[in-house]
Amino acid sequence: MGYKPDIIHCNDWQSALIPLYLKVFFSQDDFYKKVGTLFTIHNLAYQGAFPREKLKAMGLGENFFIPDKLEFYGKINTMKAGLMYADLINTVSPTYSKEIQTPEYGFGLDGVLKKRKSELHGILNGIDYEIWDPSRDKELVQNYSLENLEGKKENKKALQKENNLPLIDVPLVGLISRLSTQKGLDLITKAIEEMMGLPLQFVLLGKGDSYYQKIFEQISKRFPQKVGIHINFDPFLAKRIYAGADIFLMPSRYEPCGLGQMISLHYGTIPVVRKTGGLADTVKEFDPFTEEGDGFLFEKYSSSEMMDALKKAISVYQNKGIWKKLIKNAMEKDFSWDRLASKYSEIYEAILTKLGN
Repeated sequence: MGYKPDIIHCNDWQSALIPLYLKVFFSQDDFYKKVGTLFTIHNLAYQGAFPREKLKAMGLGENFFIPDKLEFYGKINTMKAGLMYADLINTVSPTYSKEIQTPEYGFGLDGVLKKRKSELHGILNGIDYEIWDPSRDKELVQNYSLENLEGKKENKKALQKENNLPLIDVPLVGLISRLSTQKGLDLITKAIEEMMGLPLQFVLLGKGDSYYQKIFEQISKRFPQKVGIHINFDPFLAKRIYAGADIFLMPSRYEPCGLGQMISLHYGTIPVVRKTGGLADTVKEFDPFTEEGDGFLFEKYSSSEMMDALKKAISVYQNKGIWKKLIKNAMEKDFSWDRLASKYSEIYEAILTKLGN
């Protein structure tokens, strides 16, 4: 192309070989030798593992198939290439950058990450408020804002009608997720009897593992007056759930960053989340006495702790004045890219300094 970048910003295993190629094949090339790399980990669980025979297709010799390079439990691990050869590394939240240095969250690569901990940074993701804005979102039955929350009630009624749920004043719990073990869905399925015994309604949107798809379809049939289940991908329904629900449930086993809780906060839908990864960095426990905070968290990965957090949210919901204050706290949070982009500028500058550019 004849274009020389200062930095190539690589994301996840799909582009993880670029730092290796630059360091191994182009380190003495006048054009490329001072091109830096930043490698961003969005989800360490997906590592791009391939059979040893693919080395040739990657342009690499057998000398790369050793534990100090790309070999990983008998396979080539492309994620490992990014971790070992990039100038700097970052993840999509500060807490996740620490978690992946432990055996519990490191997926076998915690040792590699520990070696580079001084060059590993955590920068939160952001959301685009041009797209996610309840005051002008065209998918909503009525727009609303921090100054005028009346429209949120109308969106809740519409969501109840859409899911054939009774138009009653109980908290409506929404969940929008890929249906996988990462997302903590087993906590819900184990506690479903207790959950359905609470004064609430539940709407789920998602698709993924057939195991969870079948279970939630069965739950829908068992509790038709309390549950609406949508096994598909529907971005328009997602917006209606963000706006119409009162509570947003994210009981993730691990969560590198998570965008759902950021969107729900901006839509005044209160997150109930597990204290992990980006969820821990973005949701602050609400204290009904000081009226500070914007959601409810639980730490231990267990159905009982999830239910305790959900019950706490339902209890606060009963006091409309305090709940309104909680909604306002949530909607005042700022996760715009305007605020977060400067942190990437800082890390790019650090790479240039490291390379002497």
